[in-house]
Amino acid sequence: MIKSMKDNTNTWIFDLDNTLYDVGTDLFAKVSRRMTVFIQNAFQLDEAAAKHLQKEMFLKYGTTMRGLMVEHDMDPEEFLHFVHDIDVSDLEPDPVLEKLLEGLPGRRLIFTNGSVPHAQRVTKQLGIDHLFEGIFDIVAAKFVPKPNPTIYELMVNKYRVDTRTSVMIDDMAKNLIPAANLGISTVWLRHDKEWSAKDFSAEHIDEEIDDLKSWLATV
Repeated sequence: MIKSMKDNTNTWIFDLDNTLYDVGTDLFAKVSRRMTVFIQNAFQLDEAAAKHLQKEMFLKYGTTMRGLMVEHDMDPEEFLHFVHDIDVSDLEPDPVLEKLLEGLPGRRLIFTNGSVPHAQRVTKQLGIDHLFEGIFDIVAAKFVPKPNPTIYELMVNKYRVDTRTSVMIDDMAKNLIPAANLGISTVWLRHDKEWSAKDFSAEHIDEEIDDLKSWLATV
């Protein structure tokens, strides 16, 4: 770990999905399947066409929801409620992660393109819900997703984040660019999904890691 990051950080900003739990779990795949069903029902499409639209919107706008809002005037509240209505019981409580997070100096925040209820269900299942001061979600961001720079400023202002003494951890490299531009130290949790390295920019990433808990153990 970079010495200045280790010694001077007092705010730890975590992405939620595929970051606080392993990308190898089926959880986000469940959300993705619910998105497909929502699109099928909303636009009277077969599964293949719905998946194509889902991916197209995700790649163009950063989230499928944002694309459907912009191009199809979709109700975001209805979408969020439907796609996050998933069973999280196959997520195991993670006492090791709990202990590592608890040992971090300073405070912990979640910054997610998902919703607060989804983040609450996931963190409760993991046994870490009590460790976060706040959750800045897609609703707080006025339904504008990361990596739009304006919502990073909203998050920073809401929680009075000192960007000089903060770290952000995310599994999508492009989501770290606006954070770095604000002076936040950045950690990329890389994996083999296609979106992880999209728009990678080395100058905006301070550390690259392959496992969150192994990295936290070095703090």
